[in-house]
Amino acid sequence: MQGMLKRWITHKLEQSVRHSPAVVLLGSRQVGKTTLAQTMSQGRPFLYLDLESPADLIKLSDPISYLSQHNDKLIILDEIQRTPELFAVLRGVIDQNRRAGRKTGQFLLLGSASMDLLRQSSESLAGRISYLEMTGLNLLEVPVKNPADIQKIWLRGGFPESYLSDTDALSMTWLEDLIRTYLERDIPQMGFRVPAVRLRRLWTMLAHLQGEVINYSTLASNLEVDSKTVSHYLDILGDLLLVRRLEPWHTNVKKRLVKSPRFYIRDSGILHRLLDISNYDTLLSNPVLGKSWEGFVMENILSILPGNITAYFYRTSAGAEIDLVLKISSRETWAIEIKTGLVPKIKPGFYSACEDIGATKRFVVYGGDDEFPIKHDTTMISLHKLMTKLHDLNG
Repeated sequence: MQGMLKRWITHKLEQSVRHSPAVVLLGSRQVGKTTLAQTMSQGRPFLYLDLESPADLIKLSDPISYLSQHNDKLIILDEIQRTPELFAVLRGVIDQNRRAGRKTGQFLLLGSASMDLLRQSSESLAGRISYLEMTGLNLLEVPVKNPADIQKIWLRGGFPESYLSDTDALSMTWLEDLIRTYLERDIPQMGFRVPAVRLRRLWTMLAHLQGEVINYSTLASNLEVDSKTVSHYLDILGDLLLVRRLEPWHTNVKKRLVKSPRFYIRDSGILHRLLDISNYDTLLSNPVLGKSWEGFVMENILSILPGNITAYFYRTSAGAEIDLVLKISSRETWAIEIKTGLVPKIKPGFYSACEDIGATKRFVVYGGDDEFPIKHDTTMISLHKLMTKLHDLNG
């Protein structure tokens, strides 16, 4: 599978391993972390341990002794969130290696949980660890020769196994199995005591509310729980990199702003499976069409952003709105509106919102494959062309 797909993150991972004693590669389950790590390790000595495997866990019954025996290798520890107590051990091994003159490339840790969740367990590795997130496949990593190629990855999402399925039906079957694995195995194994049926209902509700500001009380009432419990469930889905929480633009603007976050199902394939959208024709007739495209575009853009760029949305109580605001630097802010179709209508509120935030560049991502200027210094652009511009920011 890996030979068919060129992952742009490979270069960043190799750079990080060369310059840091420990690197954490984060990403949701089945996104391809293990395949990427093992492929990258070819040509150098490495040791791979799966921390979900009882046989491999036995080897770590005396972790300091075992790991020290392999200090001439790149040690790959998969599913590191299962054994957070190892972080303290790794600190000792790394410091021992530093005293012996070895400063980089010792550990590659693979995790299926968010940076925030892992950082709670890795504070002892401050100054010794770096983080990278691996998302699903994006539009720069798959062949795109015609609109059907974009429709395929949009419908099926970015999980390699789903994208590479022989048919849409097989893709949806694979995604259903993934959803059930999360609900029935992964979430309970991580110590979260949440009824699988209830969490799936919430996940599906979020799919119907894709990209909206949600009402916690309404969700709580529908689930027959309290708002605090809904917040806890959302944190779980966020920690597992399944749901994205997009914060509102917070710079002081003399207007009444929407201050609550928006939530997106991160993978478009999971979104469509939760909503029982099984093919592209069904998607075209579903009310979620616009928000599905919005989330798909957003995840593609965010998947290639350098770590120093932050993302927001902007909306005033009067309705002036920008779907995605990228703070490129202290002097540069990009405003991105996301529209389906080949002849989208841009509301005046987008242009006034750009003035509010002082946008230095304005883009409208549309369903075509061209790039051309429209009024108010705004550029109509395809997703692929905009991603290429953003990719160039990585140097």
